[in-house]
Amino acid sequence: MLEDRVLFIDGEAIVLDKPAGLAVHPGTRTPASLEDYLKHLRFGFRREPLPVHRLDRDTSGCLLLARNPKAHKRFQRAFEEKKVGKTYLAILDGVPEAEAGTVDLPLGKTSSAEAGWRMVPEPGGKAAVTHWKVVAVRDGRAAVLFTPETGRTHQIRVHAADGIGIPIAGDPVYGTGKGPMLLHALSLRVERDGKPAIEATAPLPPSFAHAGFGDAV
Repeated sequence: MLEDRVLFIDGEAIVLDKPAGLAVHPGTRTPASLEDYLKHLRFGFRREPLPVHRLDRDTSGCLLLARNPKAHKRFQRAFEEKKVGKTYLAILDGVPEAEAGTVDLPLGKTSSAEAGWRMVPEPGGKAAVTHWKVVAVRDGRAAVLFTPETGRTHQIRVHAADGIGIPIAGDPVYGTGKGPMLLHALSLRVERDGKPAIEATAPLPPSFAHAGFGDAV
C-alpha cells in the first residue's frame, strides 16, 4: 500500500518512500510501474500526482511527486538549478582507502546488442559530481553516504564503481549482481519561496538490516 509510504504531503507536493523493485516509469523490461498506482495517491485531489524526478527500479527511498502542473514545473526547475538537497546511502562491496572524497567524473551513455545500455566515464560527457563519506565499516564492506551535486542517470552507481573503485553491493550492471542492490535515497530537501521547505527522510529498508547495516545512519 503506497499510501502508507508517504513521508511528506501538502497541497503541492508528496514525498514517497519508493520501494525497491518498483520502476517509476514503464519500459520494455518494467511494464508495471509507479504510474499504475498514482490514482491511489490523490488524497482527495482530482489530479494524480506526477513524479518530478526518477529513481532506478532497484533503488529505494525518497521520490518527489508534484500535485499540480505548476508545482511540477517549479520543482523541475529547482532540480535544474541545483536547489534540491539529496543524500543516498549505499553499501559498497569493499572498503575505500580514504574516509571521504569527491568524484568528479563526466558520464556518457553506451549500448551494445549483447549487454544493453549503461553509463560510462566519458571525458566529453555530461558533468557529474558526487561527494561521499564512509559512515560505517563491517565485515569487509562499507556504508557510504553520497551527496550528489548533479543528477545524471546511474551517477552514484558509476561513481562508486569507477570513481571510488568499489561497486555498490548487488548492483546488477556495475557490480556482481549478487543479492539486492543496496542503494537508498535517504533524504530529500527542496527549498520553496514563501513556504517551508519540503523535507523528508526515508527509513532504511529491511535489506540493509539483513546486510548488517540497519543502524548505519
